[in-house]
Amino acid sequence: MPEKVVTRFAPSPTGYLHVGGARTVLFNWLYARRMGGTFILRIEDTDQKRNTPTAIRQVIEDLRWLGIDWDEGPEVKGPNGPYFQSQRREIYDKYIKKLIDEQKAYWCFETLEELDALRKEAEAQKKNFIYPRPKEFPDESDVKKAAAQGKPVTVRFAMPEDESIIVEDIVRGQVRFEASELGDFIILKSDGFPTYNFACVVDDYLMKVTHIIRGQEHLMNTPGQQELWKALGFGEPPKYAHMSVTISEGGGKLSKRERPKALRKAIKAGEDSATRMADKIDRQKLTEAGNLSADELESFIKGKAMPDMPSVDAMAEYLGVRLPEINIVDFFNSGYLPETMVNFLALLGWNPGDEREIMSVKELTDCFDLSRLTKSNSLFDRQKLMAFNTEHIKMAGKEKLLQHFKKYLKITESPVLSASDEQLKRIIKLCEGARTLADIERKSRFLFIGDDQIQYDDKAVKKVLLKGDGINTLKTIRSKIETQAQITAQYTENMLRGLAEEKQVGLGKVAQPLRVAICGSTISTPIFDSIEMLGKEKTLSRIDNTMVIVQGKAVT
Repeated sequence: MPEKVVTRFAPSPTGYLHVGGARTVLFNWLYARRMGGTFILRIEDTDQKRNTPTAIRQVIEDLRWLGIDWDEGPEVKGPNGPYFQSQRREIYDKYIKKLIDEQKAYWCFETLEELDALRKEAEAQKKNFIYPRPKEFPDESDVKKAAAQGKPVTVRFAMPEDESIIVEDIVRGQVRFEASELGDFIILKSDGFPTYNFACVVDDYLMKVTHIIRGQEHLMNTPGQQELWKALGFGEPPKYAHMSVTISEGGGKLSKRERPKALRKAIKAGEDSATRMADKIDRQKLTEAGNLSADELESFIKGKAMPDMPSVDAMAEYLGVRLPEINIVDFFNSGYLPETMVNFLALLGWNPGDEREIMSVKELTDCFDLSRLTKSNSLFDRQKLMAFNTEHIKMAGKEKLLQHFKKYLKITESPVLSASDEQLKRIIKLCEGARTLADIERKSRFLFIGDDQIQYDDKAVKKVLLKGDGINTLKTIRSKIETQAQITAQYTENMLRGLAEEKQVGLGKVAQPLRVAICGSTISTPIFDSIEMLGKEKTLSRIDNTMVIVQGKAVT
């Protein structure tokens, strides 16, 4: 009987869930579900300096939003916990001791300066740096002596010498590595925590992981992990599948650093041109927006430090800078559906073997096969993603789309959240063909804000109201609306069409002045329904406010 498939996703909570990580978790989840196996979520939080509670929470929220559940891990527990590596130190210590006792690993005491000197020496000799293994391994007395002297105490794994290591990869076939070119690597850091390369091997064994599906960038880690597996006596290692690289439209690897990089560029550009700008960047206010100190902001601008993502987003919002979507939460905030993201990500480096592109989660699960993973790089095509989202909005059932929209409104703190379910359903129907939930929100938010919160688009005011007969048309519309006890969509349509016919112009010539008056721009829900939903009093009030503002602009 074939073994039960067990896959895992093991994020390091040093940042939000990046689309590359989302693709990794998706492929592991799809394969486990396709094979009737187990999917494990494990948090690799042994990097104590870079881990953030915010990132851990966001990763879990992002997975839940995508519809990815796990059989073992945080919140659901399971038989192989704990599922946070920081809580498993006693387990790792036992296996570290085993390797040291068997002379398969050894203590080291070099400082960072000493290691740097060794690297520079190798560079001067035009050689790859390979850590020089001592002829005799240090013992416990050497460890105590080094610790007493304040030296860092680490442990390195003794890689086999003078042999080839073959990695059998589902995607790439046989990949050969020469052990002599890899060198001994650290498995226990000076802070007492294991490194990723060691902890993941122990955990994968104890959690009975059968398949490791991950990005191509991890391929270089695999030979060392395989040798650790062998040295610890774990038997056959899991099967490996290293996915192709996803590249951005600019040609480079899609990186989680694109958002901070874009913000840093915007800050520098603003400060470089400050002498030519009326509005200079106020660093004090910028630090307050990002909840950073002046030194932390300076380090970020110089590229020496990376603040937590909420700080990056807050500073971008303060400056009015739009950052590229890179993390899953960014796509949520831009109004994409989770079904869209799952569909789109699944086709980055995998295909169903036919011409299908728009697919449901069930369809993806039913046909997911590791043999369909591709070697070639995949393009993160944002236009294609938008087209996918448009289709998934069309495909979504009314109730599901309503729930997605309500969650979006809640998280983004939109004023549209005050609408009733019936109003929201009407708005969604009126915005048929919308590309994102953000489009629907933008078109309808004017209905749920105060008159004094309307922001007028200067271009729309100049084009629609200040040129031609826009003002007079608006005055005529006001006088007609004022005579009605209430306004319906049908009345508004009849009135505007009649006025257009009277003036012998197109409907847009009379409808657009009214649209700009009630929402400040030329984009809204359909004008007839908009007036009915806004109501007579608010419509008249906004027309009056618009008149005052427009007359002021006309004078200036």
